[in-house]
Amino acid sequence: MRSPDSEKEPERLREKALEVHRRLVAIYGDMPPRPRLDPVSEMVDTILSQNTNDRLRDIAFDRLRSKFPSWEAVRDAPVDEIEDAIRIAGLSGQKARRIKEALQRITEERGEMSLDFLRDMSVEGAKKWLTSFNGIGPKTAAIILLFSLDMPAFPVDTHVHRVSKRLGLIGEKVSREKAHEILEKLVPPEIYYTFHLNLIRHGREVCKARKPKCESCVLNDLCDYYRAVKHISVSGG
Repeated sequence: MRSPDSEKEPERLREKALEVHRRLVAIYGDMPPRPRLDPVSEMVDTILSQNTNDRLRDIAFDRLRSKFPSWEAVRDAPVDEIEDAIRIAGLSGQKARRIKEALQRITEERGEMSLDFLRDMSVEGAKKWLTSFNGIGPKTAAIILLFSLDMPAFPVDTHVHRVSKRLGLIGEKVSREKAHEILEKLVPPEIYYTFHLNLIRHGREVCKARKPKCESCVLNDLCDYYRAVKHISVSGG
């Protein structure tokens, strides 16, 4: 038999997530939707973003688009030419192969260079289809669905994972892959976009991997990590 406390836990976490959202919006704002890429472009852009920063990803994407007039041209190009265009983003050989393979498979399975058909699928079905591609994991799939197709998927990157774990919204041992499922259930779909982007910003500016700025963080009274660190500090002092 479940205890009353265990039954209240999901609701407590939902309330906590909403309070986190309210406070981050007060600091960073309610993020307006960014200029959108079509789903195929978003897929390529997100593959380029892996293991690099936003600036180098954007340069690589622009160079790829400048060198090739269409995604069909990228699909049909030799891998080494794609690799040369995106070299600045790092892991260019791996990324070039993954991009070419994905574009080939889209054409083979759909008969055209488009992912718009995903709108007609369930979120789970669309995720399953996307993650069957080499190089497309849960985060990349969720970004394509949320940013390009207005579908309720919640992307979890390293910042979102770290901040959510420290706050106690997800368990200490929850993997980034599992965190997608937990946070999608915890957070209302209508705030996925803003919550995702604000957690990333907070992770970059305040809740850093090393030397987080806990004392000045507006979330520290909600944070399991801060309470643990503060307790250790007080006990050790």
